[in-house]
Amino acid sequence: MSSPTQYQVPDGLLYTREHEWALVTGGTAKVGITDYAAKTLNDIVYLTLPSVGQDVKQLASFGTVESIKAVSELYSPFSGKVTATNQRLLEHPELINKSPYGEGWIVELDASKLDDERKTLMSPKQYRDFLATLEAGH
Repeated sequence: MSSPTQYQVPDGLLYTREHEWALVTGGTAKVGITDYAAKTLNDIVYLTLPSVGQDVKQLASFGTVESIKAVSELYSPFSGKVTATNQRLLEHPELINKSPYGEGWIVELDASKLDDERKTLMSPKQYRDFLATLEAGH
């Protein structure tokens, strides 16, 4: 069994209970899935991305990620408009497994309700504690 400390949980990011992360810079949020999600899914082979300009709502699905094990929904940490998608992932979805917090980022959003919605997300410490409770439940 893996321990939560085996998963990378970088400081400076916000996290969802659905295992997405967000890096907030000004009014923009770069979004991806966490190391925990990438390792749980195993080898990611395909994903669907939203269109640039698409509106997304906080914690609503904006795409899917498919591994050899399962298809999982991607949930937006913030409401807003998609300003960029990581097109490299369409040909190289394994970048999510190799670098979930770097080259494996998925979308960038112009987050319209940043101040209100950030309160509903987890800090790195809260997310580490959340992972510990998940692992304890297995």
